[in-house]
Amino acid sequence: MKRWLSKAEESLGNHSDRLNAINIFPVADGDTGTNLYQTVRSAARAVSAADTSDLGELLALAGRAAMEDARGNSGTLFAVFLAAFAEPLHGTTRLTCSLFASSLHRAQIRSWSALSDPVPGTMLSVLEASAQGAAETAAAHAGDDSNLTLALTLRGSVQSALKAVVYTESQLKPLTDAEVVDAGGVGFLLILDALRAAALGEELQDELLDGLHGYDIQAPHIHNGGDADGVEVMCTINLSPLDAATLRLHLDEIGDSVIMSAVTQVEEGYRWRVHVHVPEAAPALALINEAGSPVNITVTQLAAPGPGAGAGDS
Repeated sequence: MKRWLSKAEESLGNHSDRLNAINIFPVADGDTGTNLYQTVRSAARAVSAADTSDLGELLALAGRAAMEDARGNSGTLFAVFLAAFAEPLHGTTRLTCSLFASSLHRAQIRSWSALSDPVPGTMLSVLEASAQGAAETAAAHAGDDSNLTLALTLRGSVQSALKAVVYTESQLKPLTDAEVVDAGGVGFLLILDALRAAALGEELQDELLDGLHGYDIQAPHIHNGGDADGVEVMCTINLSPLDAATLRLHLDEIGDSVIMSAVTQVEEGYRWRVHVHVPEAAPALALINEAGSPVNITVTQLAAPGPGAGAGDS
């Protein structure tokens, strides 16, 4: 698991510029690669020196670190994925095909439910396809938790994710018009392939990305910058489940891309990571401060970087 996160960090670091370049949904802010890389890096560093053989404990630690330092839509969704992926693994010291399928299933459900308005054709669809691919392979080899079956399950999940990435282009009109696949979906594919490589002692499959529309173009940002309006507001806040649901409702009324996910249980209820896109930050911050006492507040312009500029991050 430590090798997985380390490999994922390395892979996303190598691909972040190209992921940024094809990032046009939900907003063309050109930072999906940067956000995923920095969030995965936080998870990897949090567990690099952890002394435990419990897979669930290790990945729960990684998930909490990722959530506290989540960047953007894609980074927040990865943090939700990682925290949920850890749950079926608590008390185990070895990954098996059935546990892998269970973890992906749990992560799929949690990730879809974390968003107020989940959209097919995104990282969510790729996660769903990977979970279905793993479940089908595990079901076909029920009762067989050998290393060979784990290898088949991991490879089947990656191939299902790849097919879903290709399909994203036809699921969302902005992607169809730009003739590109979804950046978050590609990023998740890289993360999943890093898990396959780490678990099986194999190399990353760079050829997975061959032929993906928009990905092999050595050109400036496809979105050309400047098309996105508004800001991205993120913070961490302690709330009861009821207060969190109320805050989500109010944020839905003034913005979009609302993501709220529990990080850890605290005396007040839960520690929540909050993400929203709004025209202006002040109304969202007023609602958040009315609900509780937020920390780790960031406000980032959604406008994409112009030609030659570095990708923004939240």
